[in-house]
Amino acid sequence: EEAINHSKAAKVPIVVAVNKCDLVEANPTKTMQQLAAHGLQPEEWGGDTAMCPVSAITGEGIPDLLENLSVLAEVSELKANPLAPARGRVIEARKDPNRGVICTLLVEEGTLKRGDTVVAGMALGRVRTMRDHLGEQVQNATPATPVECFGLSEPPDAGDLFYTVKNLKVAKDVISDRKVKLRETATPERKQV
Repeated sequence: EEAINHSKAAKVPIVVAVNKCDLVEANPTKTMQQLAAHGLQPEEWGGDTAMCPVSAITGEGIPDLLENLSVLAEVSELKANPLAPARGRVIEARKDPNRGVICTLLVEEGTLKRGDTVVAGMALGRVRTMRDHLGEQVQNATPATPVECFGLSEPPDAGDLFYTVKNLKVAKDVISDRKVKLRETATPERKQV
């Protein structure tokens, strides 16, 4: 419900992947009815929401899901400039005692390269290593590519915007400005009596 509300508030199209359809007790129609109660009418029922029954285990329905996403991107004219400075969102972040801070980043625009200086929330750092969804090391990540990134100073929050900057000095200046603003908003003004 929360994801539906956020998507509606952002006025973005929604594509639903109904998972676990390979199970015997799976009932995609019931799921579609529940989603229809929240205002997501399936295309099969005359609505405007693409709903694809899929199975993550067997891979059933994945080509149909990808086709729906491709058509939606084409119709909506969604485009990203791979030559722009990289920016995107933090999907998740954690601190590993052996490897340091590990962030999963989704590049929305530009190309993120190994060695780039990144600012994400209150974290900064240089990208030491990147891995793709298969765990293979990659040198760069183009738009719509999720990568696991190593090298930030601390784990940023999920959903934080990340972007590349010229060097570490610029990144430190950005973070110090953010810390000052955070302190100003956290400290209420005291009135004289």
